[in-house]
Amino acid sequence: MSLCPARETITLFRVLSYTRGMFWADRLAGEIKQKYSANILIRDEKTLSGRVHIGSMRGVAIHGLLHEIFNQQGVSNVFRFELNDFDPMDGFPVYLPEEFRQYMGMSLRDIPSPDPSAANFAEYFANDFKSAIAHGGFAPEYYWASELYLTGKMDGVIREALEGAGTIRRIYKEVSGSDKKEGWLPLSVICPQCKKIATTVATDFDGETVLVNCYKTAVDYAEGCGFEGRVSPFGGKAKLPWKVEWPAKWKVNGVTVEGAGKDHSTKGGSRDVANHISREVFKYEPPFDIPYEFFLVGGKKMSSSKGRGSSAREISEFMPSKIFRLALLGKEYNQQFNFDPEGDTIPVLYDQYDKLAAGYWGGVKDDYARLFESIHPEGKIPSASTLPRFSQVAFVVQMPHMDLYKEFPEADKGELEERATYAKRWLEAYAPEKFVFKLQDTLPSVSLTAEQKNALKELLNLLETNSSATAEEIHAKLHELKEFKAVYLVFLNKDHGPKAGWFISALPREFVIKRLQEATQ
Repeated sequence: MSLCPARETITLFRVLSYTRGMFWADRLAGEIKQKYSANILIRDEKTLSGRVHIGSMRGVAIHGLLHEIFNQQGVSNVFRFELNDFDPMDGFPVYLPEEFRQYMGMSLRDIPSPDPSAANFAEYFANDFKSAIAHGGFAPEYYWASELYLTGKMDGVIREALEGAGTIRRIYKEVSGSDKKEGWLPLSVICPQCKKIATTVATDFDGETVLVNCYKTAVDYAEGCGFEGRVSPFGGKAKLPWKVEWPAKWKVNGVTVEGAGKDHSTKGGSRDVANHISREVFKYEPPFDIPYEFFLVGGKKMSSSKGRGSSAREISEFMPSKIFRLALLGKEYNQQFNFDPEGDTIPVLYDQYDKLAAGYWGGVKDDYARLFESIHPEGKIPSASTLPRFSQVAFVVQMPHMDLYKEFPEADKGELEERATYAKRWLEAYAPEKFVFKLQDTLPSVSLTAEQKNALKELLNLLETNSSATAEEIHAKLHELKEFKAVYLVFLNKDHGPKAGWFISALPREFVIKRLQEATQ
């Protein structure tokens, strides 16, 4: 049976594109093992400034898959994921109540949760993101950025950064062109008076304290309180700026593998600066880099605070784990992927999954077989079965008169029910018009040509004279008449639709005859 919309064009493996000969993740794992034979520590992080967009899952997936591969190979490794709750709120999410604006410039952990289910702002959005990570089948060890600072684990690198401030200023200037004034220190102190961290400027490190000024106009998104005084930068009372903090965390955690979006790895970018600071100030060799491409939604790179795009949790709810992982891992890490939930991305992903399954179950051993294995973590690869095409299932679930199990009698029942569930979710929230169908209760107000009416009359005659006409016979007749559009118009009020013979055969015979009689009068 085929109920695929007539105008739908599916290009198999449009998402899948990587170097043939070795699956990209296996190749990366091999390169990493050549450099670090054991005790590999993989790290990633996300600042919890609001709803975490789906694009942030790309790094989780790449690092997470490497962790899985090393586990399979018996290579000792750890995947740690930092939930960054120590950065200041420097952008105001459009979906927050206005009352939260008073917290701008404060550390995320010091801002109240939008909901009583969490202890603070950062934890609330961390829980949201962690649910998407778990849905993808990834299981990192989580830790909070604030833990590193509050427990004193960052004190040593903070001291090194303050004592090496002159070197850091030089690196900023030489590598990125950023000119810091003499006396500038790489440090943001939490104001002991107003608790804001973005509005303070630290100078004059005497070995134990720094001079802190909390300026009213230090930044344009928050107002300082005017505090001035000496404060210890240790024990969680201050934090390092991003380009210094990044390599500091490498050293504190013992990181050996950490990639980031390709924008960080450009010449003069934050990774370039961090590499120099790591070597020259912290005396730590930078970890293995994986400069990965963006995971876009609707062709746009998203911002957590500006409300663009869709959150990782929201998007993950529209796909089972295996399809979610296919979207995240189907393209090589250095190739961009555009996920458009309002387009045909989801149906195409399912078609690609079916193609991968057919090859794998057929015994083909290639890159695509490795990809198929990789999107089923922990070796939970399904046995060979008949997979119902997602676009067909999406049509059937919209037709209340059609029985899902009768339309797909050979399909795996569990897979069929799963696809029906996700198809309904997608149709309700995102599906483009070409996938949305509604059987019209009455004859739509459509204009048919004489040729179309004649074709419908011949179809009517077939059904009236042959009460047992099969789907194949009905479709053959329409193919002979070269007329499908008229059928779609009078039953669906659209100029396209599913394979017409099967569609007509599934409708109540009396209903079809009555509609054709009305349409041909």
